[in-house]
This record gives sequence, structure tokens and C-alpha cells, in this order.
Amino acid sequence: MRNGGYIEETDLNQSKDYRLAGRLLPFIAPHRKLLVAALMLVAVLTALDLSIPWITKEALDRYIVPNARRVETQRVTVDETDPVVRRFLDAHPTLAQHAMGTLRIPREAIAQADPETRLRLRASDIKGVTNAAFLLMGALFLNFVFGFCQTFVLEIMGQRIIHDLRMTLFTHIRKLPVSWFHKNPSGRVVTRVTGDVENLREMFTSVITFVFKDLFLLVGILTVLIILDARLAAVTLIVVPVAVFAAIGFARQSRTAFRDLRVRIAEINARLAETIGGMSVIRLFAREPETDAAFKRLSDRHFDAGMAQVRIFALFMPVIEVLNATALGLIIFYGGYRVLGGFASIGVLVAYISYLRMFFRPIRDIAEKYNILQNAFSSAERLFLILDTPVAEAEQSGGKEGTAIDEITFDNLSFGYSSNEPVLSGINFSARKGETVAIVGPTGAGKTSIVSLLVRFWEPQSGAIRVNDIPLSELDPLHWRSRIAMVMQDPFLFAGTIRENILPDPTNPPEPEALAATLRNAGCGFVLDRLDQGLDTLLTEGGRPLSSGERQLLSIARAFFKNPELLILDEATSYVDSVSESEIQAALSRLMEERTTFLIAHRLSTARSADRILVIRDGRIAESGSHEALMGQMGIYFRMQQMENGK
Repeated sequence: MRNGGYIEETDLNQSKDYRLAGRLLPFIAPHRKLLVAALMLVAVLTALDLSIPWITKEALDRYIVPNARRVETQRVTVDETDPVVRRFLDAHPTLAQHAMGTLRIPREAIAQADPETRLRLRASDIKGVTNAAFLLMGALFLNFVFGFCQTFVLEIMGQRIIHDLRMTLFTHIRKLPVSWFHKNPSGRVVTRVTGDVENLREMFTSVITFVFKDLFLLVGILTVLIILDARLAAVTLIVVPVAVFAAIGFARQSRTAFRDLRVRIAEINARLAETIGGMSVIRLFAREPETDAAFKRLSDRHFDAGMAQVRIFALFMPVIEVLNATALGLIIFYGGYRVLGGFASIGVLVAYISYLRMFFRPIRDIAEKYNILQNAFSSAERLFLILDTPVAEAEQSGGKEGTAIDEITFDNLSFGYSSNEPVLSGINFSARKGETVAIVGPTGAGKTSIVSLLVRFWEPQSGAIRVNDIPLSELDPLHWRSRIAMVMQDPFLFAGTIRENILPDPTNPPEPEALAATLRNAGCGFVLDRLDQGLDTLLTEGGRPLSSGERQLLSIARAFFKNPELLILDEATSYVDSVSESEIQAALSRLMEERTTFLIAHRLSTARSADRILVIRDGRIAESGSHEALMGQMGIYFRMQQMENGK
């Protein structure tokens, strides 16, 4: 839809997540070794995470607070050479028992000793606790090492995948038909190649393996809880269905919110790019209030979409926390009952609490990663919408290269930018090698459309353009365009040096003498003389700080260095002053020598020297001939000349 002339972002139908994931697989497949390595590291990290509460439980049950049943039957090894232990044994001679070269006493007898003696008697327990502590620190250290490796591998994989995706997207955009760029503002396209691709990078580096880790962790925790105490597991996990139900509801709501948010961001970027590009017009016509109001409407819609996302997330996280607290309460109540009754140990209870806190952490993580995932899928929908757009037929490589241009023929050609709005109808004419054909006519008659078809920016709806009797559609488009140079009304120069803008291959420049001669022929001498850096002068966006005439001379130099067979001039002097025009006209005359030239003339004075003049009216060739012949006919061309001369 349109809003004040602004093309709004298209709303998409919801795509299935698994379909989007399936379409991303070709980008992941070349880097599957890195993915497998990351998943293996995930498995190791999951095992290390699960081991920490288990080590704590073992330290409690074996050494710190032994299980009551074990206390009744277990004997502990003591060091009889320790004087404190020796005194205790002398006071209780019936406790000692020699077995396999060691001295042991019943564990329950330790309670009869004073605190200092207890520590000496429990030397083996202290050693066991020390070993458990070192084992715990070792697990944490390995967790750090493998975590670093996993992050490093993920970042490498993510960067490579995004590099491939960005290049695929850029190459595809470059091949799209010109009509696509007319419908999609540059700000929206930039959002796709930058913001949306970056969202996918975050998914590859933060979601894929982390979700696997969280899933592995959940399964592992459930398994361990059942092994530790099946009854306690059954009681505490009754909250899991509620958590799953909440997560599903969150997933459904967040997908819509994230899709809407991506739409609003693209709209803002497109509007911002348009505003910056038209800032001089906005100020000249005092359109600041209307511009601010339009941007505020888009910002308000983005704010509303962002708040919808916040509300969904703000509701889900407290629900998870409440479920976590509920499960913890059940553990303390029922687990404490089982410990007091001797059905479970204190180590099991502590491990249960640790595992439960770990259990709800991956649920929260999955929810947060789901945010990223939905953001990425919303971006993926937009990217695949671009990738699903068929490329222009004229951008598909392949075909004949053709021979030197002897004749170009327009054979009953008809064209329209839409099927119900014809622009050209029944165009028939030929241009021979070295001939200059001028195309004149009122604005909107179809002059520019003719040369746009010639360079295959568009395809005709009927008829054909033939080069030496070969249909243009059968020629390789890249090779064909390599034989063409265009000098436009408003030449486009890229940000970079002048050398990079005018030389076909700046890394392999021509010989200095040839370079200087070409620059003289292009009339660029006075432009470069006033610049301290000469050809190495750095230009910013749009060719600033050069004037319109200087930019035009550089575009002529660019055409000279390309040395084309076919030259297209689109009224190259219409935006320059009279002094610059004389320089440009002289340079163009030298450029046109012995080249087939199509000249779009908005001012009839530039068409007089052409070998043939085509007068276009209402999409048809109304008159054709030389300047003298058309003046003699006293028809449309004659009247146009009279009007231009003020007669």
C-alpha cells in the first residue's frame, strides 16, 4: 500500500519454521564439519555441567554428611600413628579392627570423639572432600576451555555462513530486473543486506548449538533426577507441562511480534534514506513539518511493535520464575520429608535443588534464544522473498559473444513498463556502424526507453533488437555491455579515487603517455590540474566535491578508457553551464569519432549533426531523417525547432 507516496513494507504470510530452516541448510552444508565439532563440544559441555551437582552430592553423601544407612555399616580407615588418634583408640580399645594392613573403626563411633579428634579420625573423609574439590575445579576449568573452543568454532562457522549468504544475496540483487528497484526503496534493500543478514549471523552463532546444549541439558537433568529419586522427580516435575504450555504460547505470540518489528525497521530505514537524499528539496519547499510527521508515524508504529514484543517477553519470564519457585517449594517439602524419613540423603536433596535450578535455566535460555530465532526467521523470510524473485533474463550469463557491430536493427519493437501501459509501439529503424542516430521528442515519448532496451535494462514485450541479424536476447549480456559506454545526464561516480572511477582496471593502468593522451581527449586536463592529488583525489558519495561539469568530463574519460563500439549519450550537457558545455561538446565529438552512437537529445541543437534523427511521439517514430530533410518537411521536427528558437 502507499502512504503519502511512500511504498510501505509488504506484510508476509507466516512461513513454517521448518521450511525456512530447510532453506538455510544449503548455506550450512559447506561448513558442516565446524557444526559437527561444535555439537561434539556441546555434548562435552553438557556432561561437565551435569557432573558438578553430582560431584557435590557425592562429597556430601560419602564424606561430609554420610548417608545414615552407610553410617551404621561403614568403617573408616584411621591413621594409628597420629597421637590424637592413638589416644582415642586407647580409650576405646574394642573399636579398632585390622583388615588388609589398615586400621578401621565404625563410622558411627566418631560421634563419641571431641571436635579436634573427629577431624583427625576423619582424615580419609577430608582427603575425599579435597579430591572432590579438585575434581570440581577441574570440571570448571575444562568447562572454560571447551566453552572457549565452542564459541570460537561457532563464530568461525557463523561468519563463514553469513559471508556466503551475503554474497549470494548481493549477487542476486545485482541481477534483479530494473523494475524491482523501482518498487523497493534503497533503504529497505540496505536493511536486507545488513540488518537481516546480521540477525541470521546471531542465530547461527547463538542459537543452533546453544539450543542443542539446552535440549541435551534438559534430557540429562531429567535422567539424573529419575536416577537419584524417582518419586521426588515425579512430584517436582508436575510443573513441566505448565512450562511447556507457556513456552508454546510464547512462541506463537513472539513470532508475529518479531515479524512486525522487522517490517517497521525496514520502513524506517527506507524513509530515512529517502529523507537524507531529498534534504535540499525538503528545506527548499519547507516540508520539514510534514517530513517530521511522516517519520513520527513510522516511529510510533515501530514503538508499538517493540512494546508488543516486550509485553510478551515480560509475561513469559515471570511465569517461568513462578514455576521455578513452585518446583523448589515442592522439593523442599517432599524432599525434606524423604530426608527426615531416611528415604533419601541430604546430598540427594542438595543435588536436586541444584539440578532444578539448572533445569529452568535452559527453559529460560530457550525462550531467549527463541526471541533471536524468531527475529532471524522473520529476517530469513524477507531475504528469501528477494532470493525467490526471478533474476532479469538480461542478467543471466551465457549466449553468443557476437562479432563487431555492423548494424543494429529495431524490428517492430513494442514495450511497456506494465502490460496495460504501452510506452513504445512498432519501432522500426536501423543504425549502421559509425552512424550517429539522434532521438528527439517530448518528455515521456519513450526516448530513454529505447536505449534502456538496447542495453537490456528491460526486455521488449514484442519484436526484437538485432545485432548483425542476431537477436540481442541470444547474446551474452555481460559481453554485450562490455562493448557499450553510456554518458548520462547526471553521471554517477562512486566513492573512491578518480583513478578508480575512470580506469577499467586501476591496478593495471595504461602507459603514462597513453593515459595522458586519453585524459586530454576527454577534456579532463583542467579538472586534474586544479586538484592537488590529481587522479588520486578522493571523492565522496555522488562525486563530491566536483561540479556537475567536472563529473561529466570524468564520465567521458571513463567512456574513453572503455573504448566502446557502441556509445549512448543521454543529453550529456543539459546540467552544465555554457563554459563547461563547450568543453564537454568538444570531448564528446572526439569520443563519437568512428563509433556507432545513439544520442538522446532534449535540446535540438545537439541533434543537428546526427546522421539520422528519429522524432518519437506517443511511443512511435513520427519522423525520420537528417536535420535538413526534416526541416524541409516542415512537420513535427520543424515545429519543435521553431518553439525552441522562440519563433
